[in-house]
Amino acid sequence: MKTQPIELWLSLAVSPFLLSYLALRSLNHWLIELGQESEELFRGDRLPLLNIPEQLPVNSDQIIQEKSPFAP
Repeated sequence: MKTQPIELWLSLAVSPFLLSYLALRSLNHWLIELGQESEELFRGDRLPLLNIPEQLPVNSDQIIQEKSPFAP
């Protein structure tokens, strides 16, 4: 039985596609794990709590200047 050229080219073309699929799947898995590890680094329970006011005053520049000891 003689193989036709199209079957030969098809069989030669399948392996790079399979290898690239496996490589991309592995890369995707690695990037997801990297993202989860970076989330662990920046989790809220490991960071200090900051006292941020809910709403800044309307004239916040004037208040800062009034409280400054170097204000004229």
